Amino acid sequence: MIYTVTFNPSLDYIVRLDSFTAGEINRVNYEQVLGGGKGINVSIVLGNLGHESTALGFTAGFTGEEIKRQLDGFGVKHDFVHLPEGFTRINVKVKAEKETEINGQGPDISEAKREELFAKLDKLTEGDTLVLAGSIPKTLPDDIYEKIMARLEGRGIRIIVDAEKKLLLNVLKYHPFLIKPNNHELGDMFGVKLTTDEEIITYAKKLQEKGAQNVLISMAGDGAILLTADGQHYKSPAPKGKLINSVGAGDSMVAGFITGYTESQGDFKTAFHMGVATGSASAFSENLATRPEVEALLKTII
Repeated sequence: MIYTVTFNPSLDYIVRLDSFTAGEINRVNYEQVLGGGKGINVSIVLGNLGHESTALGFTAGFTGEEIKRQLDGFGVKHDFVHLPEGFTRINVKVKAEKETEINGQGPDISEAKREELFAKLDKLTEGDTLVLAGSIPKTLPDDIYEKIMARLEGRGIRIIVDAEKKLLLNVLKYHPFLIKPNNHELGDMFGVKLTTDEEIITYAKKLQEKGAQNVLISMAGDGAILLTADGQHYKSPAPKGKLINSVGAGDSMVAGFITGYTESQGDFKTAFHMGVATGSASAFSENLATRPEVEALLKTII
């Protein structure tokens, strides 16, 4: 079974404008409200690709109920911890000449509610896949990723981590199955600017030396690179297409990788190509990738 964890999910209010002027009334010409958060995006795309998962995390208030309603509509299972006070955060994403985001802070999460999530994770068994993705709200400890991985260590659970610099570096000692930084994040981890594939591979290997098994580096329009635990590496250009919405593209790559790995019974090259195609399919669409969109792009890169 596949599980995803989103510690700080959101209801994303997405608007498009011809132009945006601060301090003035601005009128939108497109708007949409979507449940968001990296783990939730992974679960939705997995469902679109034909694979069942269970979305875990915390929800609260009317916004939390809307996220669950939307997941029900997608046919995605969920088992969130309900918070009795506050509401799941609202993120505003403004797309005009430039993209501007205003992210909410999220509700308070007590230690008792944190233990409820741990209890759900304790039910995972050998062969399960767990995706830990996204930011940590201020009311959770900074080492929550580490606590979870330490708790599940040695149980044969494949753990995938897609998180920012410090969170990612701190979990490497627990040997995550897959991590997915982008090329800029990878450089930032080591205080360098990476400009060539060779440099990216060199520093990705350093993450393996620190404990990561497989490292998937997304490079936006330049494609992606995968380094595997057995010493192989693969490079793929990005499929051709018009960028419409970059939100969720990285999460879609993770979902595509899991799908390809599962369907090929562990072939990394297949998983890699499926990940690249799925990430691009989301980037070229108003919504998250669907199976037909992914398969069409897959034919152009293999």
